Amino acid sequence: MTAIPGSVAFDEYGRPFLILRDQEKQKRLTGVNAIKSHILAARNVANILKTSLGPKGLDKLMVSSDGDVTVTNDGATILKNMDVDHEIAKLMVQLSQSQDDEIGDGTTGVVVLAGAMLEQAEQLLDKGIHPLRIADGFESAARCATEHLKSIAEDFVTDRETYIKLAMTSLGSKIINKFNRQMAEIAVEAVFAVSTENPPDVNFELIKVEGKVGGRLEDTILVRGVVIDKDFSHPQMPKELKDVKLAILTCPFEPPKPKTKHKLDVTSVEDYKALREYEREKFTEMVKMVKDAGATLAICQWGFDDEANYLLLQNELPAVRWVGGPEIELIAIATGGRIVPRFEELTPEKLGYAGVVKELKFGTTKDRMLSIQKCKNSRAVTIFIRGGNKMIIEEAKRAIHDALCTVRNVFKCRKIVYGGGAAEISCSLACEEKCNRISSLEQYAFRAFAEALDAIPMALAENAGLSPVDTMTELKARQLAEKNSALGVDCLNRGTSDMKEQHVIESLNSKTQQIVLATQLVKMILKIDDIRSMSDAA
Repeated sequence: MTAIPGSVAFDEYGRPFLILRDQEKQKRLTGVNAIKSHILAARNVANILKTSLGPKGLDKLMVSSDGDVTVTNDGATILKNMDVDHEIAKLMVQLSQSQDDEIGDGTTGVVVLAGAMLEQAEQLLDKGIHPLRIADGFESAARCATEHLKSIAEDFVTDRETYIKLAMTSLGSKIINKFNRQMAEIAVEAVFAVSTENPPDVNFELIKVEGKVGGRLEDTILVRGVVIDKDFSHPQMPKELKDVKLAILTCPFEPPKPKTKHKLDVTSVEDYKALREYEREKFTEMVKMVKDAGATLAICQWGFDDEANYLLLQNELPAVRWVGGPEIELIAIATGGRIVPRFEELTPEKLGYAGVVKELKFGTTKDRMLSIQKCKNSRAVTIFIRGGNKMIIEEAKRAIHDALCTVRNVFKCRKIVYGGGAAEISCSLACEEKCNRISSLEQYAFRAFAEALDAIPMALAENAGLSPVDTMTELKARQLAEKNSALGVDCLNRGTSDMKEQHVIESLNSKTQQIVLATQLVKMILKIDDIRSMSDAA
């Protein structure tokens, strides 16, 4: 056994750590060995996510440094919460985040595909093929796969039921899949509410997803308006208002403070009374400005003290305080009002309008929320989620977001391919067919890319408890024999592998983006032969 030159030291908490000597003289990994070490780091990340792929994929329980617990199978969320310290592994995290930002769905699949491509690249490196030749071959194969995807894509039947089935496919792998029909209907209704047909577009800024602990998941509803986690500032204010004109304020109900470093000394009772009277006058003046503008409800970004609250009640002006920046912007968009920074600038034209503003109560608890409905901009909606605990609600929010993005993508593109690994198998067969017509070294990369595409259906089969190799062999043979690109893995054991019958569909944009992003990342990793820190000597 070789001794490691070093010494043991202890930190201020008594924990031991090892100090290694002469590390700067150790040989660093460069060239092909460095690339292999990078591939290993990226594959480790992909293997963590592989078991979360598909409707039978397992969840991960993530524990933060603060002890907060997150249970999810969303690839982007898992990687975001993982403590990743390797530079190449961080690129995988950014890959899933890019897919999430661009498409909103397929964040697990894109990482698994990139990991499979890197695994194949490692085998080609062992054969002595130059990494740049592998990268260029993968890029050509990806181009072939995306062209094939366009050829097998079908026009989307734009009826409501098909949209719901599409959303159900997205929700099938989530923790809330027991209620995926109800959640899918809510997601479709929300997208339709904020969409425009010519040109086809969806304004996600008008959709808010809000959650409240308590109740059951099936109590989740779609509110045509805005729901905020606030209540009226005074318990004696009316709990329901109709034909409301809202003053949306970012200025606080408080007297102006002198902008000087001098201090104010109150040395007698008279001074205190004078100061109190001054504050009362200012409060009264502010309330009068709001009332004179015609407002019947004040939405304030900041808080105000008891005296201002009392004066608002006395003047019959209901108010809501401590409304956050994003919420106040959404209220302004929904009600057609303007955000006013100073009381002096408040005019009747800047007021928002809502048909009904009322407090929502929950069971036997004292929890209250405020619902603003029948707004001037009637397209604004809120998906209000209920659940037994915070973890369920957060996972439901992520699932609903994926479903919203999936419906949005198809609404804008109107082209679909079939899921369950069917599209990947079809692209793999297309790459293999083209590989047989290539006489150059590129054929190795094409064959490796085809095998990497097979990793998706194999992972789906493995997670569903099926034999990956047998399932894969059977599906490839059937796709070739029947010329049917809709044959995929029957993860839910419904007795048919035809994804068209099972209504397991994905948007063409999502699938194309997965292949393109994964290939770009793999090409980047294969071109890195050394890692140096900024402090390294030239």
